[in-house]
Amino acid sequence: MSNSKQPLTYPTISKSDQIDNYHGTAVADPYRALEDPDTEETKAWVEAQNQVTFSYLNEIPARAKIKQRLTKLWDYEKYGTPFKEGENYFYFKNDGLQNQSVLYTLPTLESEPRVLLDPNQLSEDGTVALSGIAISENGQLLAYGLSSSGSDWQEWKVRDIATGEDLQDHLQWIKFSGAAWTHDHQGFFYSRYDEPNEKTKLEDVNYYQKLYYHKLGTQQSEDILIYHRSDEKEWGFGGNVTEDGKYLIISIWLGTDSKNLVFYQDLTNLNSEIIELINQFAADYSFINNDDHIFYFRTDLNAPKGRVIAIDTKKPTSENCQEIIPQAVETLESVGILNNQFVADYLQDAHSQIKIFDLKGNFIREVELPGIGSASGFGGKRHDPETFYSFTSFTTPGTIYRYDMKTGKSEIFRQPKVDFNADEYETKQVFYESKDGTKVPMFITQKKGIKLDGNNPTYLYGYGGFNISLTPSFSVSLLIWLEMGGVYAVPNLRGGGEYGEEWHQAGMKEKKQNVFDDFITAAEWLIANNYTKPAKLAIGGGSNGGLLVGACMTQRPDLFGAALPAVGVMDMLRFHKFTIGWAWVAEYGSSENAAEFTNLYAYSPLHNLKMGTAYPPTLIITADHDDRVVPAHSFKFAAALQAAHNGNAPVLIRIEIKAGHGAGKPTAKIIEEAADKWGFLVRVLAIDV
Repeated sequence: MSNSKQPLTYPTISKSDQIDNYHGTAVADPYRALEDPDTEETKAWVEAQNQVTFSYLNEIPARAKIKQRLTKLWDYEKYGTPFKEGENYFYFKNDGLQNQSVLYTLPTLESEPRVLLDPNQLSEDGTVALSGIAISENGQLLAYGLSSSGSDWQEWKVRDIATGEDLQDHLQWIKFSGAAWTHDHQGFFYSRYDEPNEKTKLEDVNYYQKLYYHKLGTQQSEDILIYHRSDEKEWGFGGNVTEDGKYLIISIWLGTDSKNLVFYQDLTNLNSEIIELINQFAADYSFINNDDHIFYFRTDLNAPKGRVIAIDTKKPTSENCQEIIPQAVETLESVGILNNQFVADYLQDAHSQIKIFDLKGNFIREVELPGIGSASGFGGKRHDPETFYSFTSFTTPGTIYRYDMKTGKSEIFRQPKVDFNADEYETKQVFYESKDGTKVPMFITQKKGIKLDGNNPTYLYGYGGFNISLTPSFSVSLLIWLEMGGVYAVPNLRGGGEYGEEWHQAGMKEKKQNVFDDFITAAEWLIANNYTKPAKLAIGGGSNGGLLVGACMTQRPDLFGAALPAVGVMDMLRFHKFTIGWAWVAEYGSSENAAEFTNLYAYSPLHNLKMGTAYPPTLIITADHDDRVVPAHSFKFAAALQAAHNGNAPVLIRIEIKAGHGAGKPTAKIIEEAADKWGFLVRVLAIDV
């Protein structure tokens, strides 16, 4: 499997005799010490692991060439979708190799853009990122969130758009929150946690989020507490102001469960109480817009693929809930109102389909998209006659289109130029049968005319969880793989949202093994259809996808030529004890529940490594500041894998310093990581470059 002659010598760490009792089952946890990233022993282990990993990667001749080509490919202008507030337009743009994209503003689309906020000026190494923005309705004030070193923690500030100067407002301890301005432009709603312990803020559990109102020009200590629940530590709050400015909509989330509650407050009356409109976690309700007291929602209540309903808040009984757009064959992802029409974003077999309806639910037209891919955008205000959207596919970078809501015509607004000939490549969609007979779609992207002789290096990428859909998306990093003759395969596993809530639930909790079966069967299908063979097949995924890779490589180590689990959830018995991990219990279950423990223990990657097994060449990727999936998962898995592994194949861990779960990562770090990843695969899969 690997062309490394001698097995590597890996750093060790002192093992403890820690044993936990789960419902009568004794489970050893010898690497518990690695859960604390700040001890001298853990820091020394991290440094020693990186020395082994980078010594190995530095010996790969192709790596420098890959990095050089990647840098050239990456160097193209990337535009975000324009949007309008007040009299001004706004958009993000990256000149090419800037670490962070820059926010521009301009009075008309033809005028000269002006830099409003350049995050690259905020740190020398690009590790301070813009994590959220909210522009006041008059287009004069910008509230913006900043995140350092990839942390989920944010601090928010306010900038005067005309002068480019920051006001004195400074808010801290914000996480999983945006900002929503009131229409008098005097302040905004946001959600925060109590100030954490400075030393352990990257590991500590996050409970008791609170919704506040911040009035401009005042200290955060004077912010008004709008809503919290001392009896519900796991509830989180998202506050949004309706487009007419009359209501505060409070969406209440419970972990990562897609079911939510909806409360609201009448903002025209200062003393109005908060009304519980939807007070049971029965379904997903996404607020779309309102006609005074009539509220429109996208929901999966009695419609697992989604529909649009109207609720009269003056008579909010279920009998008065009116269906506007019924459930379709396709999956309804999201809905907005533009030009007084519903713009509905559907998924048809995991690719975008956009339909326009009038406010009574009558179908008007389908938006003609350039091909099979992903469309996003369609933002704007209720009466806007124009909007913008981005269209992308596996080999097409995000092209921005202006869409005329009245005529139904799209025209290109910005088209990036990449040093890559997309015409030489093709994407097709196949359907295969999983272990239990379920039909699963898979996108396969490759060079045209590739020989199906079983010898193509193939990268199988998956996620399969949290109702997240993997639709065609463009990645500069992927172009290198395709240019090297690689095949890229993306199956739409159960657990995702591609076919609605039923598809999601078929890969949750006690049904999680379905996800791994779907992925393993995708690998077997690629081999059976002569795309590749085990020695040439690599698997990859991040976060919940890192768990996917960890579970599949422990269940079928014989099937893969390489494994690349990134920032993965590897300890399924203790994930809920760190930061926001408790929120995933809705998806995975909890080891504190006896039946769920049995299920989790059966696939937990950390607990299913077997001594003396030859595992495939592995490059575990994590970051020292990941406060979403704490690095302890990858640390413990790496230590246990290196101890259990038998053979010459390298099993390495790459630990990024000053980085987090992935959001806001500077371009320079992304290019480094991609070069390491592809370089590793060139070596272990014996690819001729």
